[in-house]
Amino acid sequence: MVAYARFSVHATHETARRPQSGPQPRLLHSQPGTGALVQAAIDPLVAIGMLAATVAFFGGRFDGACLILALLVFAMTFPGSLAGEAASAGELALDIATGWMAIVGVLVLLGWASRTLGVFDQRMLLAWALATPAALFLAHEALPRLLPRLLAAEGLRKSAVVAGANDLGRGLAARLQANPLHGVRFAGYFDDRAPARISENVLGSIGALPEYVRTHGIDIIYIALPMASQPRIVKLLEELRDTTASIYFVPDIFVADLIQARVDTIGDLPVVAVCETPFYGFNGLVKRLADYVLASLILVLIAPLLIALAIGVKLSSPGPVLFKQRRYGVDGRKIMVYKFRTMTVAEDGDVVRQATRNDSRITPFGGFLRKTSLDELPQFINVLQGRMSVVGPRPHAVAHNELYRKLIRGYR
Repeated sequence: MVAYARFSVHATHETARRPQSGPQPRLLHSQPGTGALVQAAIDPLVAIGMLAATVAFFGGRFDGACLILALLVFAMTFPGSLAGEAASAGELALDIATGWMAIVGVLVLLGWASRTLGVFDQRMLLAWALATPAALFLAHEALPRLLPRLLAAEGLRKSAVVAGANDLGRGLAARLQANPLHGVRFAGYFDDRAPARISENVLGSIGALPEYVRTHGIDIIYIALPMASQPRIVKLLEELRDTTASIYFVPDIFVADLIQARVDTIGDLPVVAVCETPFYGFNGLVKRLADYVLASLILVLIAPLLIALAIGVKLSSPGPVLFKQRRYGVDGRKIMVYKFRTMTVAEDGDVVRQATRNDSRITPFGGFLRKTSLDELPQFINVLQGRMSVVGPRPHAVAHNELYRKLIRGYR
């Protein structure tokens, strides 16, 4: 997905002519539109509204305990966390049901731990827990149909044009048109190429864009021109100085072959992750904790099997039970990987000959281990050591990595 509109330049019209020696411009995060705010607030509003309705239905009073419960629900559901990008009504219902069950489970656990469940009418709690997911489903089904009309009636729907009818511009326009909750009406493109070469809704050339914006009351301008067109972009920004439209630059971050493209910020300065390790920060901590717990449990459960396989390896052929080989782990660090020995040799040098069909080096018991992948089980010890992960790319021998990196672009 194109990482667009993460930062705006509508507050930096003058940055094109700003001398480098002066104060540096501050890049602002783009603010979410009205439609996005409504979409983010729909879950907590419906859940809290249903809480108030069930309290009233059972003749109760929305007191301090209900207020605390409402605040907890708001914290768990904002922004719009119950329903994702569901492709169908069935997926939407499943997302809402599973998300709401998790929230109810946490609330019950908190109530039990704090001994406050008795404060509430149990009939009210049960009715609220059962009725809320149905109300959430109806709200999410109705929102895409009703919100655009409400935004248009209140004059909150904004009109937008895209400078550049290229792949990037078309992708942006498609996203604006596909999701009415953006609250944006796409008017058309501006492009300097001959109309015969473009089949899209082109309103004029790039030079005609400023005048069109002024005369047609355009609210938003997305600049999707290639980075190679920097002089043209600077000239366009200069000509748009006197407009009140918001201007967003859509960077073509896929101009290079990016592996893990992601937009982040350092302070208020946006940066694009060209190639980033997935084990960074909080995500890395969660993954490491999950690996440690899973590896510990699995090793305890399969300990008898490991002992039986180790005896089988020892009795089937002379040599060590475990085969140790240097491989590359996370961040390109060399690690020692453990496997049950399946061959009469234990190669770990600069040249490692891979096993082939009917390889004479494979022992009979080793062939069984390879066929069933049971020879890989000792690698859970590597996971426990922090050298490997339960889920991750398969590490290859150092010699093979050095071979593949020369043959496969971006292999590392």
